[in-house]
Amino acid sequence: MTIVGIRGASITQGRADFPTGFVWGAATASYQIEGAVKEDGRQPSIWDTFSGTPGKVAGGDTGDVACEHYFHYADDVRLMSDLGLHAYRFSVAWPRVQPDGTGPVNPRGLDFYSRLVDKLLEAGITPYATLYHWDLPQSLEDAGGWPERDTAHRFADYARAVHERLGDRVRHWTTLNEPWVSAFLGYGNGVHAPGRKDPAAALRAAHHLLLGHGLATQALRAGGAEEITLVLNLAPVITPAQVGDPAAGPSPADAEAVNRIDTLLTRQFLDPALRGRYPAELLEIVERNGGLAHIRDGDLTTINQPIETIGINYYNPCVVESGPGEAADAAWPGSEDVRFCAVDAPVTAMGWPIVPNGLSRLLVRLADDYPEVGLIVTENGAAFDDVVEDGRVHDTGRTGYLDGHLRAVHAAIAAGADVRGYLVWSLLDNFEWAEGYRRRFGIVHVDFATQRRLLKDSALWYREVIKRNGLRGN
Repeated sequence: MTIVGIRGASITQGRADFPTGFVWGAATASYQIEGAVKEDGRQPSIWDTFSGTPGKVAGGDTGDVACEHYFHYADDVRLMSDLGLHAYRFSVAWPRVQPDGTGPVNPRGLDFYSRLVDKLLEAGITPYATLYHWDLPQSLEDAGGWPERDTAHRFADYARAVHERLGDRVRHWTTLNEPWVSAFLGYGNGVHAPGRKDPAAALRAAHHLLLGHGLATQALRAGGAEEITLVLNLAPVITPAQVGDPAAGPSPADAEAVNRIDTLLTRQFLDPALRGRYPAELLEIVERNGGLAHIRDGDLTTINQPIETIGINYYNPCVVESGPGEAADAAWPGSEDVRFCAVDAPVTAMGWPIVPNGLSRLLVRLADDYPEVGLIVTENGAAFDDVVEDGRVHDTGRTGYLDGHLRAVHAAIAAGADVRGYLVWSLLDNFEWAEGYRRRFGIVHVDFATQRRLLKDSALWYREVIKRNGLRGN
């Protein structure tokens, strides 16, 4: 069986061997797994405040306990070692390191990450540290949050402090995780922390997040950092016809809708970070939503810092066409005449369509448009309604999902994309943001009442993939 791919590549069901040195790993985020929200000097983040507000998170769940990784990190590293992971991507909680978001560091907070890094290195696992995965200190939000310019400078101070403590052992650094989500779900439509609904604030936040990335990259370089990544939630923006046929040509109206949404999702971040300029279409949207005064002379030079890789978090394509959309969708300012379309495909428990060839299409597009950087899949995975039966979790849906998407990565590499690694999302079942604990993404099952970990069938499968550095034929 062969699935249609892109640019002559095909996603086959035969044996798929990956390049020597390909990095296999898994990823998590601090607020989703650590718990211990009041331990050792940590102060509240925007997610503590948001999840503690009635009606914001499914089931009234919070990250107060989560997976208690703060206490069980050594056991979790042993699980990673048992799986044969090459790399572990974790995030540092800003409110552990600088409880008020500024000023002196909290040594007890940094001690935790120092211990974690040491355990990873002892196990032969390379640490990939992410500096910001959405848990902004609440005190900085009280001062205006990411829509305010000062937050970018405070982020650079924080990045410098973390690197000073961990930089002797950590080579791989990510500045931001998914700034589109931070800006547009946090400040645009309010479904994520801090829960504000202001499109103009969301656009300012996006710029200041990028400015923070540039300033933090400068700080990391000054400290001797070798490998720096910007991680984005990316998807091919396509029409319904292109889901099954990537070569299908859109109408002029649909092509304009695709370009506008791609500008907001992709080029808003990659063009300034890698080319030092914003797309003209983006500036027009910003002008209509609060103006351009927050974009100052020299900002784009600061944002445009050399980096080694772009991290890609992929879950499903973004399918649009021209037509009356949901008016005033603040997550997509300027998109009132764009319709977001459902996809005729199987879905995960999140309701997200499973379209593996979207990942190959995305990776090849990025390789074509931004050849100056390498690529790494920093998140890819799926939530399913897992059940423990006789001490096992037979999550065949997840295994199939991962197999299909890894074949898509292999097809992209065969087509010339410089893809250097794959980090499954997620190592552990965890606090899934606004979905609380009802959605399980982990390849390791967590019983949240007892904190017992259990390798799912997908984890056992992934261990064999890593060992073979590839996929068996189906």
